[in-house]
Amino acid sequence: MSYKIPVSWVDRTQDVQPASDAGKGLVLLAIFERPPEASGETVNSAVVIAAEPAASYPGLKSAAEYFGPFTELATGKGFKVVNPPYEFAVSGKSLVRSDFSKALEQQTMQQASLAEMEKGYFVSFTFISGSHDEVEELAARLSLGSGPPNPPSKPRSR
Repeated sequence: MSYKIPVSWVDRTQDVQPASDAGKGLVLLAIFERPPEASGETVNSAVVIAAEPAASYPGLKSAAEYFGPFTELATGKGFKVVNPPYEFAVSGKSLVRSDFSKALEQQTMQQASLAEMEKGYFVSFTFISGSHDEVEELAARLSLGSGPPNPPSKPRSR
């Protein structure tokens, strides 16, 4: 997998690692448009790629099932489901995607999260921004394997 990081973005991957525990997940990438502690008038766009052992979720056998606890976590943080989990292609590979939004004081935060199960891990790719178009642009920078680049796509309507 590879991710083309936007110019001048801030890498905070080491800062957001969970406490050292073999059974916990690992943050593979955590980048932000500006440092998280810097205030701004717009949503601080971000990309987070994480891997969690499937053994941490007994009984879950697919990325689609993983969106059960993932959605609970997102809605617990004030996000609303815009599009429930659906199949989504990245570099010719089928992943599962769900879209969320969260109303802020003067704007709306948009989030697209993708997941796959790979080698005993649930791998999630989360893209956050203040607009749907920018979320799509951020997601299009993800490449899995040697497949073709990802064109920006439109989520299915519900």
